[in-house]
Amino acid sequence: MKVIVTVVEKITSEAHIDIPDGLNQSTIKQHIVDRYNTGEISTNMNIFQVDFESISAQIVQENSSPKSA
Repeated sequence: MKVIVTVVEKITSEAHIDIPDGLNQSTIKQHIVDRYNTGEISTNMNIFQVDFESISAQIVQENSSPKSA
């Protein structure tokens, strides 16, 4: 018997970055998104929490060879 097990986890990562002073909230958000999109932040991300969301299993019927009459 084959069973496919699926585990869903939510991973929370954090990075400590320096941003220029004097930016408003909208500009700070855009600055962070831009740095993430260019890959500058992803290498600094540290996983600090993993939350278990769910687990499920599906039984897979194995193919049986057809019988001839």
